[in-house]
Amino acid sequence: MNPIIEFNRFSVAIGGTPVLREISLQIPKNGITVIIGPSGCGKSTFLRSINRLNDLVEGLTYQGTLCIDNRNILDPQQDVTELRRRVGMIAQTPNPLPMSIYDNVSYGPFIHGLRDRGKMDQVVRRSLERVGLWTEVEGRLNDPARNLSVGQQQRLCLARAIANEPEILLCDETTSALDPVSARTIEEELRSLSGDYTILFVTHILRQAKRLADFAIFMYLGEVVEWGPADQLFSNPADPRTRQYLEGVL
Repeated sequence: MNPIIEFNRFSVAIGGTPVLREISLQIPKNGITVIIGPSGCGKSTFLRSINRLNDLVEGLTYQGTLCIDNRNILDPQQDVTELRRRVGMIAQTPNPLPMSIYDNVSYGPFIHGLRDRGKMDQVVRRSLERVGLWTEVEGRLNDPARNLSVGQQQRLCLARAIANEPEILLCDETTSALDPVSARTIEEELRSLSGDYTILFVTHILRQAKRLADFAIFMYLGEVVEWGPADQLFSNPADPRTRQYLEGVL
């Protein structure tokens, strides 16, 4: 394995109540890592720890280390703005900014210092092409992003994330608000991106997890019960709790 993310005895508590407990694992570089488990098991907290969005939660504390490329991102000296450029996130519900299609994609690069209009045009086009949206919107880049369909809005959010040239993409039930056709389109775009990005994808849909995953993590009650290559975890889980969850018993 060539890990890009490593958790070592990593725990999270909110107001003293444990949410994640003593997690130690490595996530390989590139490909899609799917995170499964029942509601309330800590999947979203786990995901949001990687770009430190949990910092916004009052009373939250961390223990242990969480490293990206061997650097502990919980270090007080960590540049959180730069971390969030490297670690993009696509939420459960499409959340385009209240501006044009073009400005949605260019917003991040502009914030991070890109001012050359020609280069910005290239970034916008390339990002929209990579999510299969360019041909659908090239004639109306100045239209409000809210005019797009819900599925197109979610692909726009994906384009907005990759415009910042991140290394890691966090997807928190990214297709759950979409119709089946739009959801499958997002899956196909993520699969096409997975050779260049490390993608972590939270889902409750086991069929989707099996379609997407190169690597899989099963969580239960704030703990990582089992993790490893997806084929192995889904076909021959080592822990009985994983097997029970996959069978719909747990």
